[in-house]
Amino acid sequence: MEPVRDTLPGAWARLKQDVSCGLRRGAWYRVVGLTTEEAVLQVPRRERVRVPRRFLQTLFSRPRHWTVVPRPANADNLPEHWRSRYAVCPVCRTRAPITGYTHDMRCASCNGEFGIAWDERYLTPG
Repeated sequence: MEPVRDTLPGAWARLKQDVSCGLRRGAWYRVVGLTTEEAVLQVPRRERVRVPRRFLQTLFSRPRHWTVVPRPANADNLPEHWRSRYAVCPVCRTRAPITGYTHDMRCASCNGEFGIAWDERYLTPG
């Protein structure tokens, strides 16, 4: 295996498959190391997490849109009024309910206002 590269300015990654590996669905994480087989992601309030690259989508610029995430079947910790989907902030990873169709949404946690990536079809077939 090749060595982990430690400086990747502007690299971000999120899950592109619905797998359980310690990452929040729809959230973007800073890439701090990258090989052909895996990425090392900086997860706030935790150590760095190694994830196989086949599970990840990677960008080389800061994401600027809310991710629309379909509600997981086993979502015990999400309020019922969030219904079949929720949004994840591109900056602070906060989850938020989607209350209607709007172009932009303000994050209650970081106060950033970002567009919503309605066209992405994140974690949905097709």
